[in-house]
Amino acid sequence: MLARAIPLLLTLMLTAGAAAAQVLTFPAPQGSGADRLKLYMSLDEDLARPLIEGFQARHPGVTVEFQDLLTGQIFARVTQETDDGARTADLAFSSAMDLQVKLANDGYAMAVPTPASEEWPRWANWRDTAYAITFEPAVLVYHRPSFRDREPPATRFELLDWLEHGGPQVQGRIGTYDIARSGVGYLFLARDQEHFFDIWNLGAAMGRAGVQQFATSREILDRVADGRLAVGYNILGSYAADRARQEPDLGLLLPRDFTVVVSRVALVPRAAARPDLGADFLAFLMSREGQTILAEELRLPAVSLEIGATAGNLPPALGAQLRPVAISPGLLAYLDQSRRARLISRWQQALTPDPGPAAD
Repeated sequence: MLARAIPLLLTLMLTAGAAAAQVLTFPAPQGSGADRLKLYMSLDEDLARPLIEGFQARHPGVTVEFQDLLTGQIFARVTQETDDGARTADLAFSSAMDLQVKLANDGYAMAVPTPASEEWPRWANWRDTAYAITFEPAVLVYHRPSFRDREPPATRFELLDWLEHGGPQVQGRIGTYDIARSGVGYLFLARDQEHFFDIWNLGAAMGRAGVQQFATSREILDRVADGRLAVGYNILGSYAADRARQEPDLGLLLPRDFTVVVSRVALVPRAAARPDLGADFLAFLMSREGQTILAEELRLPAVSLEIGATAGNLPPALGAQLRPVAISPGLLAYLDQSRRARLISRWQQALTPDPGPAAD
């Protein structure tokens, strides 16, 4: 099955080789800075900076080399550099859960117990080799003025009812990810079909309502915030929550029936030049201080339930409503290209309205 993923992975490697990322250096605050930590992260510089500076406050003699890469580039560089016998990053931090787990499963990462490992949730730790660091739910976003006279849908069945009986205000005003172009959108839908038996009827209702599909969260949030869309389905909650703080007309809900949760995953590559420093940075990400920076400064909900509650990122007592995607080899199934093609095709068919019988 995984053999079918090889063409995709080779494409990712070629893309990575063609796009050289800029190396940003954070000089050591103290000393010679001879100790150098190399990071590959799918994280913008302005988000990475508080983490790096927090780490350097603990380790002032360490110089940090940071590269912001696409998730496919991180996978490709770690595998290619390791296979070439070269040294690679000391820590890889990526939002592509499936590719990170493949690195760990294929022997490109090393087991690194940290002070927090034993207390880390079981779903978020695979053999001390790959760790979920953030806790990012898929949410429903809605345009508050469009729901002055009724409650916004808070479950998938309520969304289905709104789509079928909402009248003219529904047409063309539902948006979601284009799962052929959005990796997180694909993962969210793949999990939905496992938890919600009526997902295809929901897709058909979206299609009849003139659903609009987008590659990025920003495109959907822009349109919900200004009222072009009334509802956005399965939107990455970390981006939605940050935007909702700036946009009074943008509301968000954790679906009450179930809420899929994804994570950014960190690991220390086997071919790291300084695995000791990579392990130190991983321990910092999992520490109370690192999780607080993620939750409060980066607005990325923390895996640590204590930190998450303190930062106000998630409501208390959600219980079984939350369905986190476990860090496990089960994620490798999402790399299978035949399976991916089938799911995309079936979803697109569901979103395509039935034209009905031809007129005589």
